[in-house]
Amino acid sequence: MDELVKQAIAKWPDVPHCYGWLGLDARGRWRMRDERAQALGLPGEAIVHGALLGFIARNYGHDERGCWFFQNGPQRVYLQLEAAPYIVRTDPGLGLVLHTGAPLGPLDEALLCPGGELVLRSGDVVAQLDDRDAAQALAALELDDGGGVDDEALMAWLDGGAGNLYLRHQGRALALQRLAHDAVAARFGFERSPSPP
Repeated sequence: MDELVKQAIAKWPDVPHCYGWLGLDARGRWRMRDERAQALGLPGEAIVHGALLGFIARNYGHDERGCWFFQNGPQRVYLQLEAAPYIVRTDPGLGLVLHTGAPLGPLDEALLCPGGELVLRSGDVVAQLDDRDAAQALAALELDDGGGVDDEALMAWLDGGAGNLYLRHQGRALALQRLAHDAVAARFGFERSPSPP
């Protein structure tokens, strides 16, 4: 967290929190959600200003309820999460990188939802893969016999087919688990749409 933000919190500790005005979409874009976007259930306008994006990423966190927020000076701006608290992308030189620019550490869990959403956990970080990187993820999947996975084999596994599916990452094969997309937030203890306590 930025030092100026810490000073603002100390100076004005009772500023009311804000809900609904900021979102994180499934491709890792921060989105400003004005009154119209909120009323119509729209994602809002993508934020593109580089300095503001960096400020949000540096001051991004969560509370004890599993609600994610951007600490904007003394005010917490709670986020609407379309997918997960983090979105991860593949980078040819860096491997897996979060939407905040930080590298994703070694994988502890990999889950696949029926719609093809790949959810990864590294320590306390829960991230959904940006769907634009699905082809790279498909190439890293393998079956029990070590063979590659085509679309047909993947759909059969997602439909409850026998056998195990693995994600090969950093030289190891991590067994994939099936999980309904609606169950991801409960499984990992975060709120997609926070409201005041």
